[in-house]
Amino acid sequence: MEFVTEADLLAPSLAIVVPCYNEEEVIADTTAELLKTLENLASEGRIAATSKIYYVDDGSRDATWSMLEKIARDDNRVVAVALSRNRGHQNALYAGLSQTQEDMVVSIDADLQDGPENITAMVDAFRAGFEVVFGVREERGTDTWFKRMTAEGYYRLMQRLGVDLVFNHADFRLMSRRAVDTLLEYPETNLFLRGMVRELGFRSTTVAYARRPRMAGESKYPLRRMLSLAWRGVTAFSIAPLRAITLLGLVSGGLALGLIAWVLFVKVFSSSAVPGWASIMVPVLFIGSVQLLCLGVIGEYLGKIYEEVKRRPRFHLREVVGADPVSDVGTGGLLSGMPRAHRGVGFPDYSDSNRRDRSIARRCLVRLPEEM
Repeated sequence: MEFVTEADLLAPSLAIVVPCYNEEEVIADTTAELLKTLENLASEGRIAATSKIYYVDDGSRDATWSMLEKIARDDNRVVAVALSRNRGHQNALYAGLSQTQEDMVVSIDADLQDGPENITAMVDAFRAGFEVVFGVREERGTDTWFKRMTAEGYYRLMQRLGVDLVFNHADFRLMSRRAVDTLLEYPETNLFLRGMVRELGFRSTTVAYARRPRMAGESKYPLRRMLSLAWRGVTAFSIAPLRAITLLGLVSGGLALGLIAWVLFVKVFSSSAVPGWASIMVPVLFIGSVQLLCLGVIGEYLGKIYEEVKRRPRFHLREVVGADPVSDVGTGGLLSGMPRAHRGVGFPDYSDSNRRDRSIARRCLVRLPEEM
């Protein structure tokens, strides 16, 4: 039986969500460090001792799941969630968020390049009244020159396209219970969480940190996946490419009119013959390439619409070890990755001056023997 002390009632509970894909080389060290982080925060009274770690196995092909399953069975502070197949980092993270019930949720990658020591500052910001705390990389010294340049260019491009992103923020963040529940209402199939969280509009702040080198293994985000995520962010939050088609059409139309005027001028006022092949093929090839480009952009947006209107679940859970899964009753199909109804949970005041005014019923509350 799990006992809850008065300190646990006064302190907010924390969930740490960790998506995993072929992370067998780092799981043991990651678990040890995250559990140590929970212990330190609980001993300082910042979080409740009932706080947990939620691992989400995104269809790993190595021993990741067997390791997570054993850890979850041996330690009641760890919950292991397995998806039925690989669904991608964003869906795995969303699946983990959907399983939490704690007062605040931190998402972090399994390689711990975003150091857990920064969670303390995030929790303090939460207790000060912020509902979303973004982890922001102060510098990218652990990245290659190519990745640094492309990342900076990407953030600047997104800003130019009107997408509201936190510069140098990935998916290391803390969210309040209300923010998480609100995020879970979003029905999109194509997830771009760093944009969606920013769009929530809740009171937010940032915590700057220096990124660590990866402790083992290799990055699960190669260039192809990074480009895919980048394009998903553009198409999910901006219609600027569609508007650019109109501008491109006007420019190409102007060039075509100029070429027609030049051909007519030469024909009427000059005795030199107009080169037939060149004057025909150049505009045909130019306009044809522009049309294909425009069709590609339009097709991309139509494809996104097609995926959304089918309303297929984002993921299916194969197994949950270490805790009872969140009930699927009345949640709009949460266990299948469908959006659930907002619980209507308000944002409680966890500031130090108001901690003793808090009254939250916990599911597993049992009074200690000496208090009975």
